[in-house]
Amino acid sequence: MVLCFRKSTTVIMVLCFRKSTIMRMLFRFYEPQKGNIYIAGQNIRDVGLDSLRRAVGVVPQDAVLFHNTIFYNLQYGNINATPEEVYQVARLAGIHDAILRMPHGYDTQVGERGLKLSGGEKQRVAIARAVLKNPPILLYDEATSSLDSITEENILSSMKGLVQDRTSVFIAHRLSTIVDADEIIVLNKGKIAERGDHHSLLATPGSLYADLWNTQNSKILNRKNSPVELQPERLSQKEEERKKLQQEIMNSVKGCGNCSC
Repeated sequence: MVLCFRKSTTVIMVLCFRKSTIMRMLFRFYEPQKGNIYIAGQNIRDVGLDSLRRAVGVVPQDAVLFHNTIFYNLQYGNINATPEEVYQVARLAGIHDAILRMPHGYDTQVGERGLKLSGGEKQRVAIARAVLKNPPILLYDEATSSLDSITEENILSSMKGLVQDRTSVFIAHRLSTIVDADEIIVLNKGKIAERGDHHSLLATPGSLYADLWNTQNSKILNRKNSPVELQPERLSQKEEERKKLQQEIMNSVKGCGNCSC
């Protein structure tokens, strides 16, 4: 596996069923049994672990947040960063305005494992934190796979500005997230099956990538064309609580049934 640096945006998309293996080998949590991994012409076995891991930032699929303020969670990417640098990466990740609307702004507590934040907000914090580290290589490990399509589209728009002038590796199964890649690498059974950009792979007869693309798009079309079942309107939480309280009051004044009360 080879990663090459470019002055312009370099985005390599990987489709596979053992993505965790790739991530762990890039960080040298364990060594490949065969072959070597080169980054910018250097075998990563010849690079110190501290140097290697400082050069790589990760946006995980499930962002891990600490039970602390949102500022603390952002600054964790670089504990020496100034407040203005933290605000800047928050703007780049598209979460700055949302933070300002929170009760205590950047001092708002996010709760245990970030429970007070939405899925999209947690992912934006993870993206901003990785960018604050400012590594030459950024790995996005299915960073938007658990989000709804609208939130995913907004986050992908934020990412376009963040991948400038750095090598960015997106590990993905949802092909709609990788159509703008400079290069797409398709892995199948542990080997590189295909490589190229989105349009060249679609134009290749019998392409595995094209088959995956058509399969995913047909599922989306079928979902859109299927009849929508009308569900009874759900009462708001406050309305449900009000009705429940009203019923309890009514029950409490019904009396025993043996008198006229």
